[in-house]
Amino acid sequence: MCEPEDAQLIASGVEQKRKSDGSPAAPHPAFKPHPLQGWTPDFIPKLTGDAFDLKLADRVLAIPAPEALACSKQLAAKEGIFVGITSGATFAGALRVAREAEKGTSILAMLPDTGERYLSTPLFADVPVEMNDDEWKISRSTPSAQFPVATS
Repeated sequence: MCEPEDAQLIASGVEQKRKSDGSPAAPHPAFKPHPLQGWTPDFIPKLTGDAFDLKLADRVLAIPAPEALACSKQLAAKEGIFVGITSGATFAGALRVAREAEKGTSILAMLPDTGERYLSTPLFADVPVEMNDDEWKISRSTPSAQFPVATS
């Protein structure tokens, strides 16, 4: 399992206080804001706590936000997979596991989010608004999906 390096709730070892119905009684004391929006609200979900109590996870990997951002960008640039920061962090964790795994091991990393909800986040802060010449060339390569020609 992975969690944000800046908000390690599970790895803190501090138990989540719960109401009788299992919902959180209060925010977890180890929570701090972080950019991995799909992970780690300010509490440990009951399902997650139960999974750890049953020893269904063998370790917790702390993923730094810059590594998550870099992996998201690499997935888009190298593999054409448009995901958000959380999926970048999941992929970063999978890469760590892969480096230690025996040759031939199969590793599953689910990347269940999409990048479009992150367009106004630091993930895309360095992407220019205007298309460059290569992007215009690609846009013209599919006749049924043409953009108007840029005018300067």
